[in-house]
Amino acid sequence: MFTKTQSLCRSLLACCLVLLGSLANAQAIDYPTRTIKFVVPFPSGSGTDQAAREAANDITRRTGQPVIVENKPGANGLIAAQQVARAAPDGYTVFITSMTTQSVNPFLYKKLPYDPVADFIPVAMISKTAMVLVVRNTEDQPKSVAELTARMQAAGSKLSFASGNTSSLVAGKTYSNAVSSPALHVPYKGIPQAVTDLMAGAVDFMFSDLTVANPLVQQGRLRGLGVTGPTRASTLPDVPTMREAGMPIELSVWNGAYVPAKTPHAVVVRLNELLNQATQSKQGQERFKQTGGTVDTMSPEEFAKFNEQEVLFWGRAVRGAGIQPE
Repeated sequence: MFTKTQSLCRSLLACCLVLLGSLANAQAIDYPTRTIKFVVPFPSGSGTDQAAREAANDITRRTGQPVIVENKPGANGLIAAQQVARAAPDGYTVFITSMTTQSVNPFLYKKLPYDPVADFIPVAMISKTAMVLVVRNTEDQPKSVAELTARMQAAGSKLSFASGNTSSLVAGKTYSNAVSSPALHVPYKGIPQAVTDLMAGAVDFMFSDLTVANPLVQQGRLRGLGVTGPTRASTLPDVPTMREAGMPIELSVWNGAYVPAKTPHAVVVRLNELLNQATQSKQGQERFKQTGGTVDTMSPEEFAKFNEQEVLFWGRAVRGAGIQPE
């Protein structure tokens, strides 16, 4: 009798475990059931903002749930990063950011108000692209990297460069150091504002995300001198790589999604699936075609490993640029 009762209890326990597992899967499948907020640490019109809005639109199409984009620019992403780190870990506040907050800031600041590793769970890569060295497209401006370098090295040179994020800062400093001619650094809250002042003549050159600069170069409003990728950009085939132009500068920028630490794994997996579907969609591929970007579809675990490598890479890049932490 004892054996039968014991066997029955075990069977009931097994059924309960299966039921609990089914309920957990159902909850994961049900996500999202309400509005998701994408927090972007850069202004509207930036490359990260464009990627976030495309992904938001696709998730809304697939799930029927609204996805809003909230721009929180300033302080190299510190403000937005703190906001997301303190948010409820339920998958409804998502940090759509770049290597600025997750890989570069640890080397720009002696102390961060957030922990890029402990405070977040990596979810998915959203896009990857190069930067392009640009100047105004006027007759009096340099027509090649060599010409710009010569002007920088000329006696009494007082050229200035703009930056709208940490990658453009690192690229500008790396270039200035490479030609042994320091240029005045003019920081901006974002790439769009920096590009606007460049076209107005307030600064002399900058390294811009290809996503933002690409249409302006194609329209003839900016002149592209060199791209920082390993190969020429498909959208700007006539613009050489920086290496081809004699400057061994190779830097790629990327955007990815993160959620607060302790977010349930099932939610992370579901959000990863939705974001990967967005980047692989017809609309996502068309955006990459227009901007010259790409994406490496990754699982959360693969994206976490990618993050580890990027921290090492950008640490070397910041030190190589001679930038001292604040």
